[in-house]
Amino acid sequence: MRVMGSETEYGIHAPSAPGANATMMSARIIQAYATVTRQRAAGGAETRWDYTDEEPLHDARGWTLERSAADPSQLTDQPPVLDAEAVALAYGRQELELDGADESGSLLMNMVLGNGARLYVDHAHPEYSSPEVTNPRDAVTWDAAGDLVALATVRKVAADTNLPPINLYKNNTDNKAVSYGSHENYLMPRSVPFGDIIRGLTPFFISRQVVCGAGRVGLGQDSSTPGYQISQRADFFEAEVGLETTIRRPIINTRDEPHATADKYRRLHVIIGDANLSQLSNFLKFGTTSMVLSLIEAGQAPRIEVHEPVHALQAVSHDTSLTATVRLMDGRHVTALDLQWMYFEAAAKLAQETGVADAISGDGHTHEVLERWESTLTALGTDPATATSVEWVAKKSLLEGYRSRDGLEWDDARLGLVDLQWSDIRPEKGLYYRLLSRNRMLRIVDDADVTRAVSEPPVDTRAYFRGKCVSTFGKDVVGASWDSVIFDVPGLGKLQRVPTREPLRGTQALTEPLFRKHQEAGPFLAELLGRKPAAPRD
Repeated sequence: MRVMGSETEYGIHAPSAPGANATMMSARIIQAYATVTRQRAAGGAETRWDYTDEEPLHDARGWTLERSAADPSQLTDQPPVLDAEAVALAYGRQELELDGADESGSLLMNMVLGNGARLYVDHAHPEYSSPEVTNPRDAVTWDAAGDLVALATVRKVAADTNLPPINLYKNNTDNKAVSYGSHENYLMPRSVPFGDIIRGLTPFFISRQVVCGAGRVGLGQDSSTPGYQISQRADFFEAEVGLETTIRRPIINTRDEPHATADKYRRLHVIIGDANLSQLSNFLKFGTTSMVLSLIEAGQAPRIEVHEPVHALQAVSHDTSLTATVRLMDGRHVTALDLQWMYFEAAAKLAQETGVADAISGDGHTHEVLERWESTLTALGTDPATATSVEWVAKKSLLEGYRSRDGLEWDDARLGLVDLQWSDIRPEKGLYYRLLSRNRMLRIVDDADVTRAVSEPPVDTRAYFRGKCVSTFGKDVVGASWDSVIFDVPGLGKLQRVPTREPLRGTQALTEPLFRKHQEAGPFLAELLGRKPAAPRD
């Protein structure tokens, strides 16, 4: 069991308003979802994000970056501010009715959702941060639920005749030298030396893209070189290790912001992954990374050191034949598939030794990850084109069909548009969804489970408590974060902060009886905190 989650920044575009400000449009997306959910908190606004425990400038290598030296994009511990006048001007209008705006007239930039997730504006993109889960199957489920949240906002905006329609894309670049993130988070013991994490993960991340890359038309940050590559993100990385996420992007990110009991846990913030629509690629992304972390914790990760890791990362991405080699510091030259097999064999050995991979007596998830990992590597090694549910392979096959039919070269702008349309989150427009509807992409999780995850939180982490507080007592919840929920209950005299620093507490098993018992926040808090019940409402 490992606590994990995803963060997805969606590409955003208003075709009929090409000059519209992306931050303004992103805020409108958050606003739209607030009107969809009708989720009301204290004072009539939506449950906001609590920034109290945010510490984005702490570095896992043992220091804290001075705020004066930080890039503004690193200051994620302060809320963005957007007012109604600015939004109106951004759309070229003098007035704009803000259905769902808070009492000050400010457009919403942050929401905490009933499924335990966070929806907010980050770096001029709408971002969905999934609730915490404990296995890769649930990670895929609640990540895909974010796509349905995004779809609901697109539908809501399109229905508003006063605004230009907004399209959202689950991708990582606008192919004009701008990249936006799809991040993963994994909880691990703080006792593991960070140097071991760097050594164990770097070769894995360089090669992991062959199973979870999303594919991209064009080479180079600005796509100026014709071609097709495995990863959306690889060309945007410039360092091996670092604290940044939007500039000088590192393969290993060192942000030390656990969002949990700090002396017990470390949250590994992974910024190198692609945004996946393919459920197989997403499942392998979370599942294999979790297993490699177990290898590192057990001191059994393959001892591999890659020469010039950033160059190797990009060389792997640019080689869709999977035959290019990278140089190791010991002089060997190996392919990305060779590296993946090394990690697979080590993970399979550890799982067998610990018994977690047994299909009957094990945890179930480990067995499935190993089985799908092995079969995918085997298919890629035999003929990459046979790995039809690996995202970059499926997209390449589709693009090759257009190239063959119309005689297109890789620098033809029409192929770039096909690449973009692949990631459109509207099922009637997105090319991924067209293949999915024809059973040409593998489903790992049921559609019904994904739909349920839009409104229901995971049952086995603190996300259950957070989500249920928002959906049950929303009118009394003024703020929340990963590690707290804040109530404003009449009669208590001051705000009540309920800490949730232990990710495996606040589960359904521990708290559901309280939610069933109480319909009002005052008695609920009284029993939860062991205090005298609050005075009844007027």
